[in-house]
Amino acid sequence: MTPDNNTAAFYKKLKEQLSDTSTWPAPYLYKFIVPSDATKIKQIEDIFDHTGAVINRKESRTGKYTSVSINVRMKDPDAVIEKYLEVGEVEGVISL
Repeated sequence: MTPDNNTAAFYKKLKEQLSDTSTWPAPYLYKFIVPSDATKIKQIEDIFDHTGAVINRKESRTGKYTSVSINVRMKDPDAVIEKYLEVGEVEGVISL
């Protein structure tokens, strides 16, 4: 995925904030909203496979969406952003 200018600016700012506020490696909490589709949820979980991540899922009241929270120790801000970009490839995902 090649980020557009707005996305690139967002991730540049995020990288600066993460560098300024944390000592790396550090735990990081990802939160995503995804349509309640087992395939899409599995795609997200597979991205964090073999990372020691703790993954929690919670379906919305109506069952249309699922919140996926992933708590994982990341080595640096670049690794955090890399995972966001990978998850961004999954159709319909909203990163919080």
